[in-house]
Amino acid sequence: MACRFLQVSTSGYYDWASRPPSRRAIADAELTTTIRRIHADSRATYGAPRILAELRLGLGVHVGRKRVARLMRLEGLVGVSHRRKRRGWKPNTATHEDLVKRQFRADAPNRLWFCDITQHRARDGWVYCAAVIDAFSRRIVGWSISDRITAEIVVDALEMARWRRRPEPGTVVHADRGAQYTSWLFGHRLRQAGLLGSMGRVASSVDNALIESFWSTMQRELLDRTVWDSRAQLASAMFEWIEVFYNPRRRHTSLGDLSPADYEALHTAAEIAA
Repeated sequence: MACRFLQVSTSGYYDWASRPPSRRAIADAELTTTIRRIHADSRATYGAPRILAELRLGLGVHVGRKRVARLMRLEGLVGVSHRRKRRGWKPNTATHEDLVKRQFRADAPNRLWFCDITQHRARDGWVYCAAVIDAFSRRIVGWSISDRITAEIVVDALEMARWRRRPEPGTVVHADRGAQYTSWLFGHRLRQAGLLGSMGRVASSVDNALIESFWSTMQRELLDRTVWDSRAQLASAMFEWIEVFYNPRRRHTSLGDLSPADYEALHTAAEIAA
């Protein structure tokens, strides 16, 4: 009856029902298994572009973007998308000139750093994270986490960056006009280390867009996906995400789909070869 209704021959139906999967279907099934694993390894944050990069660059699999997107759609796999938030704030008077002028690229490590603070709430209170990012590799070179937003938190992040990277005098450190960055303590540490302070214009988050982009990534891939029971749990998750996932593993589109650590390693190898 079904064959008559669909105008399909009975022999054709039985031929289709007994036909083994095609080579394309088998290949799609194997590729789907790999895609599911990559998606899980990315903590369910990668969309089709980064999964494609992992397949091509990480595993050497030659596959098209549309095929990856199709298989992800069939499996219900999606990346983490960003939800914009509107925040109002009043900037302090600048203590440094803007030496960056929205030029967010550097030709070598430790030439240009960006600083900022983010905050997120756990059930028992707020957690604040200050970070220093290197414009060359998008690597977080210094960070500090605290339950209080004071000048000490940004100084601790700067000191970690100095201890890790040993920058030459003249490195530009760009920040917004938050009270912590306009404080005497932060400015004193910059001068003490021979670093050049820089600040954007009034009420312009775009002047600090590079690290704002990093916070946006952390927000959508980590912070907004869980209800945090305690400040200790949230602080531990921030540390683990930065040091275990973002710096060494997370692929960055502006770095040719390499992670910050791999991008720096490639630069170091090229310098040694030269």
